[in-house]
Amino acid sequence: MMNTTDKQLESNNLKVIKDQLGYESLLNKKFNEYANQCTDQNLKNICNEASQTHKQNFNTLKAYLDSHQ
Repeated sequence: MMNTTDKQLESNNLKVIKDQLGYESLLNKKFNEYANQCTDQNLKNICNEASQTHKQNFNTLKAYLDSHQ
């Protein structure tokens, strides 16, 4: 039988996930800014891809966190 506490995360795991959310958000913003500063189209594309990857990572972690609250 599953109770509501089984779905909640332990505090140390919660802290790690929240820290990682912050890192992913920061990396998304940084790569987006780098892409805006690039004049070389190939480098701009790489930065945009990295920005999107970190945005997707953030969204995945956020969805996981939301499902355990």
